[in-house]
Amino acid sequence: MKLALDAMGGDHAPQAVVEGALLALDKLDTDVSICLYGQEDRIKACLDGKTYPADRLSICHCEEVIGCDEAPAVAVRRKKNSSMVMAAKAVADGEADCFISAGSTGAVLSCGTLVIRRIKGVQRPALAPLIPNLQGSHTMIIDAGANVDCKPLYLTQFAQMGSAYMELVEGIREPAVGLLNNGEEAEKGNELSKETYPLLQNLAGIHFVGNCEARELMSGDFDVVVTDGFAGNVLLKSTEGTAKAVTAMLKTELMGSLRGTIGAAIAKPAFTALKKKMDYTEVGGAPLLGVNGGVIKAHGSSNAKAFYNAILQADRLVRFGVTDKIASAVQAEEV
Repeated sequence: MKLALDAMGGDHAPQAVVEGALLALDKLDTDVSICLYGQEDRIKACLDGKTYPADRLSICHCEEVIGCDEAPAVAVRRKKNSSMVMAAKAVADGEADCFISAGSTGAVLSCGTLVIRRIKGVQRPALAPLIPNLQGSHTMIIDAGANVDCKPLYLTQFAQMGSAYMELVEGIREPAVGLLNNGEEAEKGNELSKETYPLLQNLAGIHFVGNCEARELMSGDFDVVVTDGFAGNVLLKSTEGTAKAVTAMLKTELMGSLRGTIGAAIAKPAFTALKKKMDYTEVGGAPLLGVNGGVIKAHGSSNAKAFYNAILQADRLVRFGVTDKIASAVQAEEV
């Protein structure tokens, strides 16, 4: 297996990318190799003095870099020799099995659709981040920004793709699929929700359990929450923002008095465990499902630990055959 890393993508590139790759090589099976795409002199500077298996780590020099301030689709078309495009092209050409980047989300999505391209039969690829839930596992939001305007058919395929990933990578038997809505009743929602609900009810191969209200997202009752990219992105960002706000308010209250400070010291192990559960670096990244090869979009501020986990996530995605599973599910079921 070969993994292609965009070494120039992210706030802490290339240092964090290189360090994450070295950590992953120590953990992964010896049949896995990594190629770092980017400016060779900067990558080599990060490797200077490091010990690593030279037969499993290579560099592909790419002078160009796609920035977050560029128009994604235009940049992907124009900067064909950029680290991001070349890493994606390696997957498209069969030279690599999965492409990982913490660069511009829009550019990564464009690479997925324009360079790697969709699986036959898939209408729209979807970005599928995972968030922690109260059952100690993860819940997938699909789509979380790739498709702002959706049709019922897109959402049914999102359900198929999300189910395949959660079953194979997360090891959840018959993942519970919910449709994001403003009420539990089947008749609730906008036209998209109302048209999608019966399609999911009758869709073979998935375990549809009904509507999911936003407040139930982290309950653990749903393994996959299906929605359009606009609502999904708002849901994801509001969840992240709420978590940060609550953490900040709690810290302020605890540090505001002697009693609170003592209580915080006693509860420190619990707070540490909670922080670990909520830490995005523990997950890795968000897979882009529905394209003809592996794609993992890592968080823009990913550190070495986050890249390490994103690489392990990519290894599982490829090793467990998620792309083939999605292709079989989509092509076998006529919606």
